[in-house]
Amino acid sequence: MSLFDNYFKRLYQRTMEQAYGSAQSAIVDAMQNGGKILDCGCSRGHMYDQLSSSVDIARDNYYGVEWNTALVKKCNEKGIRATQHDLNHALPYADEMFRCVFALSVLEHLLFSCRFMRESARVLEKGGTLVLLTPNISTLFTIVQLITGKMPSSGPHPDSLLLLENQNTIKVSNPDLVSDVESDRPEHRHLIIYSFRVLKTYLKLLGFTDIQGYGFGLYPFPNFMQALLENIDPYHCHQMVFIAKK
Repeated sequence: MSLFDNYFKRLYQRTMEQAYGSAQSAIVDAMQNGGKILDCGCSRGHMYDQLSSSVDIARDNYYGVEWNTALVKKCNEKGIRATQHDLNHALPYADEMFRCVFALSVLEHLLFSCRFMRESARVLEKGGTLVLLTPNISTLFTIVQLITGKMPSSGPHPDSLLLLENQNTIKVSNPDLVSDVESDRPEHRHLIIYSFRVLKTYLKLLGFTDIQGYGFGLYPFPNFMQALLENIDPYHCHQMVFIAKK
């Protein structure tokens, strides 16, 4: 691995650790007084394991939605009330059912992400919290790639392995992540990516209040400068965390 690749790998690792830590803290805060919680894109239920170490969550109050049936089965074996469902469609839950709805690294994989956010607002109770973690399309990293004639990656993997091998795109994600871009339904493909300003505006249009947005990873600046720069300019950071009250 070149010094260039290693540099961006360290930036990416720190960015994701900080972004997920921020989102998890927001979910814990939202669950302090109990209520039902909905984990969108719950995978094998690893977020329940992490959250339950910080806040007391009754398994009966923890719901999950997951596309992969094998992962739904693993959640159910843990006692998590997971349902196989496509998040591009209406959520299979009643109005105002949940105290907290969260989707971490999910929004960018949806074809109808605006519909998903509208549905999230519908199933949240008054005063409930929506927590989103998603990439930002309007990054300095993306702008530089466009200026130099490169195609910004549409996800953890570019659209084609051949493009990556010929250095037409740059991969910044974990090298251990197994590529599935050539499959019929690649899980790691990004479809629609928002900018910080547009996502915040849309949440306002949906009627959310007290919207807090945070940026993580202002590339290409080094890690020791990130905390300061993220506060100054969250609009061009690599990852975004939004916490919105209904």
